[in-house]
Amino acid sequence: MTADLSLTATDTSPAADIYRQLRGLIVSGQVGADERLPTVRQTASDLGVAPGTVAKAYKLLEQDGLVISRTGAGTRVAPEAAVLPGPVLRRIRDLVDDARAAGIDSADVVNVLRVVWTHG
Repeated sequence: MTADLSLTATDTSPAADIYRQLRGLIVSGQVGADERLPTVRQTASDLGVAPGTVAKAYKLLEQDGLVISRTGAGTRVAPEAAVLPGPVLRRIRDLVDDARAAGIDSADVVNVLRVVWTHG
């Protein structure tokens, strides 16, 4: 896996933060089908969290059908992991580019997107 993870200061648990980041990388196609995720121990060491925290995040991804974990073979992105359609990804990237150029905080963009998604 080539993408870097980092913990952010949020009101959610570190496991939820790791889960959200990995889920985003998978559904955006940045981490491809059959690509191996780092080991639980490696990810925990990289992020400075307990291995159980990372294991919980990986378990949530597995429950979503996004990864497959096998003893001895590690954790890999499922071949059928859902990737957002290209046009949707392009519009999201355009939104991010526009927001960055305008100096808008990412949390504000995410919150507005949630409101628009929920309330139309």
